[in-house]
Amino acid sequence: MPLQLPFRFGAKSAESPMDSRARQSKMMEYDQPLVWVTLLLMLLGMVMVYSASISLPDSPKFANYVRWQNTYFLQRQAMFIGVSLIAGLFVFRIRIADLQKAAPYLFIGTLVLLVAVLIPGLGVVVNGGRRWLSLRVFNVQPSELMKVVAVLYAADYTVRKQQYMHKLTKGFMPMAAAVGFVGLLLLLEPDLGAFGVIVCIAMGILFLGGINAIWFGGIGAVLVVIFGSIIALSKFRRERYFAYLNPWEEDNAMNKAYQLTHSLIAFGRGEIFGVGLGGSVEKLHYLPEAHTDFLLAVIGEELGLAGVLVVIALFYWIIKRAFDIGRQAIAIDQTFAGLTAKGIGIWIGVQTFINMGVNLGLLPTKGLTLPLMSYGGTGVVINCVGLAILLRIDYENRVLMRGGRL
Repeated sequence: MPLQLPFRFGAKSAESPMDSRARQSKMMEYDQPLVWVTLLLMLLGMVMVYSASISLPDSPKFANYVRWQNTYFLQRQAMFIGVSLIAGLFVFRIRIADLQKAAPYLFIGTLVLLVAVLIPGLGVVVNGGRRWLSLRVFNVQPSELMKVVAVLYAADYTVRKQQYMHKLTKGFMPMAAAVGFVGLLLLLEPDLGAFGVIVCIAMGILFLGGINAIWFGGIGAVLVVIFGSIIALSKFRRERYFAYLNPWEEDNAMNKAYQLTHSLIAFGRGEIFGVGLGGSVEKLHYLPEAHTDFLLAVIGEELGLAGVLVVIALFYWIIKRAFDIGRQAIAIDQTFAGLTAKGIGIWIGVQTFINMGVNLGLLPTKGLTLPLMSYGGTGVVINCVGLAILLRIDYENRVLMRGGRL
């Protein structure tokens, strides 16, 4: 009896519906809507950075950029986005378990960079702040790197110390000491905004990790006192805070509240649908840092309330998705991944809220950029790295739920 093969060379073998379903269950998918929303925010940000910076080469402050005419900041932002996407693709390929192992070493390495920033000759001074390290092509801001590293470190710490979360000395104090040292370095730069974001990240992850509620409330009260004291003891911060409470007073409007008043004027001019893309008047040397900290004001003037609501909706979707992914990871016993995902949501949410609050006059003026959208190399790259980690967590969730292996 001749031997019969289950297939013929050159012929397509028949596949049962069960085999087809088995093959589909092994497909490695990723969160495409999250990718598209991220890209949309970055591309919209690039357009608005170009619009907000188009007149900057006319200013003596930016005279060195005139050789690039009006496209200097557009070209740089496009380059930053390209680097961000490459960095995101690289980070996406790293297993979350490997990131957990590396978290303490990344934290120590970033601390070294924060110290290096304060060394004369290494740290670059811009607008009175020593926050950057020069790499010739562009400057690196270690405080931005610390935000994503703080997420990883806090999540790893919470998992390792889970049995001590209800104890002050073994559960909270070591983390408080680490964050306090980071805060000291950031205040020496000075960068109170980044310190505030990092404190929110650490406290948020500890809360989600099950820290004692009484200790959490007490620590929160202590932090309010600390930040209040920092503002009260600094004449510059104190004057800025009181100016924010009454920005339209003549002396305030011409000094400490100058940025805020012109930001509010921009929103007022924009009304519902804006004056049109490129039609902003406030960006014509009236509103300082229009392409970085106050980009939302330019969006409000040119695209109106409708444009601002679209931006808010996109950020809300990213933050909600981060918490959904985190909850899903915890449900399948991936605690570190779940806390990391929620930590990324806290980070993006807090920084977005502060930036928008400052632009709208809800919070005192603080130097924090709008994630993914504002001009800046380190900020955009680190935002993309954080979201790439979030995508990786979602990817691993899908693999595990289908019975696959990482």
